[in-house]
Amino acid sequence: MVTVVDVTFIALLAGAATGIGALPILVTGRVSHRVYDGALGLAAGIMVGAAVFALVVPGLELGTLTEVTGGLIVGGGFLLAANWAIPHAHMLFGGTNGDEFPESESVDETDEDLRQAILIGSSITIHNVPEGLAIGIAFASGFEEVGIALAGAIAVQNIPDGFAMAVPASQTGLSKFKTILYTTLSGAIPEPIAAAAGFALVAVVTGVFPAAAGFAAGAMMAVVFRELIPESHSHGYADTATITFILGFGVMLGVDVGLAV
Repeated sequence: MVTVVDVTFIALLAGAATGIGALPILVTGRVSHRVYDGALGLAAGIMVGAAVFALVVPGLELGTLTEVTGGLIVGGGFLLAANWAIPHAHMLFGGTNGDEFPESESVDETDEDLRQAILIGSSITIHNVPEGLAIGIAFASGFEEVGIALAGAIAVQNIPDGFAMAVPASQTGLSKFKTILYTTLSGAIPEPIAAAAGFALVAVVTGVFPAAAGFAAGAMMAVVFRELIPESHSHGYADTATITFILGFGVMLGVDVGLAV
């Protein structure tokens, strides 16, 4: 018989897969504007795809349009409020690896990268909560095979999610180790906690899931349109960013269809 400990461990493995998506930063340092804008476009497409296929669609399957739409609006508003509330980022993270700011960037530009990384990391973390709930609900409902398959699908989805978070974070002055660590923790902390809650409180959580999924989707979409798209179009490589956005969305479409459970 599956216990809450088993479910928590399975969700931990699925959530920690975000760290795999951060590994490409180990083989590159500072990148050109073209490459960076293309990477941001890819990350934006991945995040929109994840919001639609991993959150909105499942939310509509378990709840009503009103619940999901309401969550979507509140989630977007939350992200915008968080953007307003975040103080100067260098006060929170500046100098964490002892390095000076890159000569090619001003302190203000690095602060902007940090602020974006905080917002994107927050939306990815929020996004992992309803995923964890879904794992817990599946196991608690007696569908163990579905729960395992779902955890596997979520793990694969979390890899490009991790990339979406690591790209801007890698430009902030954080060490590569800390970037990978924070990216891993963005999934490894909320996912198992939510799975345990979903398993232990299945009757209550099932009713909350649609609104929670909408909330997470709204936060992800808001950060894409508020941060990633404008930034990826700010250096003269809008076409590159547009192409990679479509590719990123296609990746998540392929993942969703290929790993449908």
